Amino acid sequence: MKRVLVLCLILLLASCSIDDDGTNFSFEVLPVESVEIPDAFEMGETYPITISYLRPSTCHTFREFYYLKENNERTVAPINYVFENNDCNDLEDVLTEETFNFIVTSNGSYVFKFWQGEDTNGEDQYLTIEVPVIE
Repeated sequence: MKRVLVLCLILLLASCSIDDDGTNFSFEVLPVESVEIPDAFEMGETYPITISYLRPSTCHTFREFYYLKENNERTVAPINYVFENNDCNDLEDVLTEETFNFIVTSNGSYVFKFWQGEDTNGEDQYLTIEVPVIE
């Protein structure tokens, strides 16, 4: 997960122009609130996995998923654009859902670690879900 933190720092420090109008943005990795995932997978099949997270402001827009693959373990977190506008409004309890398709390519079980932020000691916290592959 240290890679996620390094990625977050780099992305938060980066500011880019998405077009010629001078619109600036940065990236932010947001904690996962909940996940919809099957109880089991079948080899060779594709499954939608839906992640819910809290959208902090009207300037946050989904970009993509942070997705780290290590053997049969997957670490996942949503990455948002954060547009630097003066007219941003803070949002309270706005749950946002995004989905990705997962293709089952190996036997055994998959372990998904959905990043849920850091605890008070700065340690990464995960929602860990193991999904078996059935034949």
